[in-house]
Amino acid sequence: MSRKKEPLITRRSFLIKGLRTVFAAGAGAAALGAGLHGRGENLRWQIDPDKCIQCGRCQTNCVLLPSAVKCVHAFAVCGYCDLCSGYFKTNALSLDTAAENRLCPTSAIKRTFIEDPYYQYTINKDLCIGCGKCVKGCQSFGNGSLFLQVMQDICTNCNECSIAVNCPSKAFTRVPADNAYLLKGGARLSR
Repeated sequence: MSRKKEPLITRRSFLIKGLRTVFAAGAGAAALGAGLHGRGENLRWQIDPDKCIQCGRCQTNCVLLPSAVKCVHAFAVCGYCDLCSGYFKTNALSLDTAAENRLCPTSAIKRTFIEDPYYQYTINKDLCIGCGKCVKGCQSFGNGSLFLQVMQDICTNCNECSIAVNCPSKAFTRVPADNAYLLKGGARLSR
C-alpha cells in the first residue's frame, strides 16, 4: 500500500499564509468600517410620530438645552378648534389665553383667531422645550395634529443619541439625511 506524501509546510509558507489572512481580514474590516461610517454620516436621528408616547424624556435626555426636539403642527390635519386639547389644560377655568389655562409651560404655542369658531395654532420653536405636553393633549382628545420631531438644524447628530437610548417606546430611528423628517398628514416644516 502506498501512501501519498503530505506536502511539507515550511515555517516560511505558514507565516506568509498567516500574514495574508491577517491583511485580508484587516482590509475587509477597514472597508466595512468605512462603509458604516459613511452611512452613519448620511443618517439622522428622528422620532416616529406613530410610536411616540409623549413621555417627556426628549426634554430631559437631550444633550442640548433646550432639547433639539420640538413640537411640529400638521396644519392639514388640525381642526382649528376653539377648545384645543393641545393648547388648553383639561381643567381650564375659561377659554382665554391666560397662563393658568394653557398646557404649554413655556407659552410656545400661539393661538390666533381666524373666524368664529376657528383658531390657528403655531409653534414658536425657540420657546419649545420638547416636553410633549401639548402633543399628549392633542393625541388624547384631538386629532393628533401636534407631534414631536428632531430639528436637524439644531441636532448635533450624536453617534448614540441619549434620548434614543432612554426612549421607552423605541420611537427614535435613523432616517436618510436628505429626508430627515417623519411627518404626519401633509405637515410641512417652516424654516
